[in-house]
Amino acid sequence: MENFIVSARKYRPSVFDEVVGQSHITETLLNEINNNHLAQSFLFTGPRGVGKTTCARILAKVINQKENDNPDQDYAFNIFEMDAASNNSVDDIRNLNEQVRIPPQVGNYKVYIIDEVHMLSSAAFNAFLKTLEEPPKYAIFILATTEKHKILPTILSRCQIFNFKRIQIKDMVEHLKKIAIKENVKVDNESLHLIAEKADGGLRDCLSLFDQMVSYCNGDISHEKAVENLNILDRDYYFKITTSILEQSISEVLNYY
Repeated sequence: MENFIVSARKYRPSVFDEVVGQSHITETLLNEINNNHLAQSFLFTGPRGVGKTTCARILAKVINQKENDNPDQDYAFNIFEMDAASNNSVDDIRNLNEQVRIPPQVGNYKVYIIDEVHMLSSAAFNAFLKTLEEPPKYAIFILATTEKHKILPTILSRCQIFNFKRIQIKDMVEHLKKIAIKENVKVDNESLHLIAEKADGGLRDCLSLFDQMVSYCNGDISHEKAVENLNILDRDYYFKITTSILEQSISEVLNYY
């Protein structure tokens, strides 16, 4: 049995052009890279599942690539990811500060991606301040968080802040259409809109719902099955309620409610 890869991982963008619904972020980053105006500390903030970590990984890869490089070269040894939720102590940050002193063996930059950075303790933030303010020229820090308000103002003042927005329904629908074609899934436009609306602006949630619907409908998603599986009220209920109101049938309105 072949191992199944969820769509959120299988179709994770590998270049900026593939990132969905965050063109204001990707264009700015590309311009900074092309004009050699790259900051050394970034803060990516926004709701869950909108592309913060993905953009951080792409940025880390792009700034290390040269014109004649193999496109499959990902410079994994130059990219360090840390989950601040489980590495939030002063000792963890001291270890990171020590590691920053060592220059990269290949490529131009060492990139440190710190996810859920708001989970760092106050002491850890303070230990990180000096390194963040005056890092070596080869070190780039990308901090990602869903709760910007929990980060110390002294940290915020040292970062270039990028606000990721909730992804629009039309962008998610277009992305789902492409995936459906690649996966040979039959689905109508109305069902895709329902899935995108239910995801509430998060592309990762949207792709998880899509995978769930494909399994439930066995690759043939209809509007009726989408309504049933997503546990939502379709427009028929609104028409039934308005009809009952016009007929002044209060008991039926209450039953529908």
